[in-house]
Amino acid sequence: MASPSPVAPLDQEELAQALAALPAWEHDPSRAALYRRVVKPDFPAAMAFMVQVGFAAERLDHHPEWSNVYNRVDIWLTTHDAGGISTRDVTLAGIIDSLA
Repeated sequence: MASPSPVAPLDQEELAQALAALPAWEHDPSRAALYRRVVKPDFPAAMAFMVQVGFAAERLDHHPEWSNVYNRVDIWLTTHDAGGISTRDVTLAGIIDSLA
């Protein structure tokens, strides 16, 4: 069985296009990541959202870096193997937007 092809980071033009298509997301250059904050009505709603994202991330085999404080979920997406933001992050960001 052939090993999967390596994932390449987006170039600046591709990153700009991705950000234009994902207006809720920002580029966090210090973490080489996409960043979004999601605020829910309360803690149970935030946790339910995180569980939904967790299942989607597991299906993609691509997992977010995130933190939760009460009703707030801060999410960073980066592809460590690529050394930055890749199409895998853009795909997961779109799914997160649909769940948010």
